[in-house]
Amino acid sequence: MSQEALIYYTTLGNASNVITSGEIEMQIVEKGYGDVEYHQEGIYVMPGDIVTKRVSIRSLCDHPFYLRVKIIYGINSEELSAEDCFKLNIDESIWHYHDGWYYYNGIVEAGQETPNVFSQVEIVGNKMDANYIGKTLQLTVLAQAVQREN
Repeated sequence: MSQEALIYYTTLGNASNVITSGEIEMQIVEKGYGDVEYHQEGIYVMPGDIVTKRVSIRSLCDHPFYLRVKIIYGINSEELSAEDCFKLNIDESIWHYHDGWYYYNGIVEAGQETPNVFSQVEIVGNKMDANYIGKTLQLTVLAQAVQREN
């Protein structure tokens, strides 16, 4: 009678890897007429008004990055579509629209500023009737970035 023995040898090991990414810092720059910083407290507008508002993104870090911007429109925290309240002059050869975001077609290099996302805002009155007198129009700009390296 023969017996066979089968033996497996296993070894377990752990490896720890530290991944460090570059820190991305940026600033949303808003300027009004004459290159003056935009009024943080807002301005009074009427349907049909065209307001100078130049918005760009400035890199404050040492790493180049890819960038996207989202624009949210509303009246007193009630979100609206762009057609309901604002018309922006976005240059779609520089910024392309996809899934609710405007993507910058280039790379934002360290210390540089993008071309304007838009430079003027036309106040459209499609949804603004007497019910909106005294209400606050809101135009919120969000920016997200991811480093280009690696």
